[in-house]
Amino acid sequence: MWHLVVLPIILPMLTALLIILPPIHRRPSRRRWVSMISAGIQFIIAVVLLLQVQQHGLLHYAVGNWQAPFGIVLVADTLSVVMVCLTSFLALGAIIYGSAGEDEKGSFFHPLFQFQVMGINGAFLTGDLFNMFVFFEVLLIASYALLVHGGGKNKTKAALHYVVLNLTGSAVFLIALAVLYGTLGTLNMADMIGKVANIAPEDVMLVKAGGLMLMIVFALKAAILPLQFWLPAAYSSASPAVAALFAVMTKIGVYGLLRVYSTIFGEHAGPLAGIASVWLLPVGLITIVIGAIGVISSKDFRKIVAHLVLISVGTLVTLVSLQTPASASAVVFYTVHSTVVCAALFLIADLVANQRGKAGDRLVPGRRIAQPALLGTMFFIAVLSVTGIPPFSGFIGKLMVLQAVVEPMNKLLIWGVVLSCTLLVIIGLSRAGTTLFWRVSGTESDAEHVKPLQTVAVGWLLLASILLVVFAGPLTQLSQNAASELYDINSLTERVLGSPSFDMTPETLNLIPNITSNISTNTAIGGQ
Repeated sequence: MWHLVVLPIILPMLTALLIILPPIHRRPSRRRWVSMISAGIQFIIAVVLLLQVQQHGLLHYAVGNWQAPFGIVLVADTLSVVMVCLTSFLALGAIIYGSAGEDEKGSFFHPLFQFQVMGINGAFLTGDLFNMFVFFEVLLIASYALLVHGGGKNKTKAALHYVVLNLTGSAVFLIALAVLYGTLGTLNMADMIGKVANIAPEDVMLVKAGGLMLMIVFALKAAILPLQFWLPAAYSSASPAVAALFAVMTKIGVYGLLRVYSTIFGEHAGPLAGIASVWLLPVGLITIVIGAIGVISSKDFRKIVAHLVLISVGTLVTLVSLQTPASASAVVFYTVHSTVVCAALFLIADLVANQRGKAGDRLVPGRRIAQPALLGTMFFIAVLSVTGIPPFSGFIGKLMVLQAVVEPMNKLLIWGVVLSCTLLVIIGLSRAGTTLFWRVSGTESDAEHVKPLQTVAVGWLLLASILLVVFAGPLTQLSQNAASELYDINSLTERVLGSPSFDMTPETLNLIPNITSNISTNTAIGGQ
């Protein structure tokens, strides 16, 4: 059962290698079936792993039995496994959609897709920062090729910006790791918690510089101000299945911010406690505003969806800046909701564009849509969900976001920005829906109807929004468990390193019971 932790990384890698072999690669149908079956198994494994973590507590896996802090260690807690479940769920929907014909527009779609899933899962499960860098590179190399899948001028232009920016980010990431390793002597996150808490005064500025460079890297991956400008062009030009998977890419940056600045530079970090909070709150709020302005001013539907991703990222970064268990709990639920709904909207945008002829997804009068009932229903559900209208998952997500803000000044600021920008989003999406479905010119459309696999893929993603409402109680409890484990750093270091890695201060000792009582959740972390 211990090896279950490494399967979300190993299985997509083996699937990619299997698909490249001639007996499978030569037959499109075999490539599709192998990829879809593997994605389904990956989702089942992720769910089983989540159940194991809930039953036994945090699991850690030392590759080659080389223990932390020297060996490669994977850590499966509720937060990381929820993100792996989300990635597997999203990948299955995207692969089903791509298998309807999108995969034949370029070479090696399925192997690249599986390698990217491997990198994403690895980034979520790794227990040290250097391996997070390695998995970042794995997923980025695959994403470079997937972004230009199908070819075209716009994709090449967007890919060039994307590659240059991410290579720059990788260089900064490596420098930050060198600075932190040079001063702390370790990059294992559990070990770094103790080293930062007991840091020598002369090393404080160096570690602070390394920590802030990490924030720049994660900000670039998450696409927050002022490093957000690459996202709308890149996501809107990508193939629909690729764009759907990319919806979770920005969340890796948010995950990095949450993991590093809630644990390594959390409340116990002495002079380095909360070094990022002062930056994250304003940039998160301004990112929301920029995203809302983008939604209201965009001239095509894909760009609108790309700006919705920006809004979700800004909201999540704002929550991360609050550094409380309630905000971390809201981050988990809102991440799942916003990712699957934005992914569904990318697919719906492609279906609508295919049936509007030359107008595509541009917000101009176009040919009548051949299946207005089917596409209109999909669009309606996705829009209600993403804007937070009851009874869909967006309402619960927005409610958790607003409830996580406690301080009166923050409440005034964050509530004001989130609610006013939500109003702009409603206006922007209403304008888009009216134009796409009602402003018709020309004759009846003879466009190709939606394929069954495409319907299944969109339905699969929209189903998540409904399930998030039906099972809201257990899922909010799950998000609270994830927040509780994230802040229970003593149990984390004890499980990964074998003993608490630092002497707890009285303030730190008081933190854990407070967290537990605040969110009323089971904090037991044990097992293997």
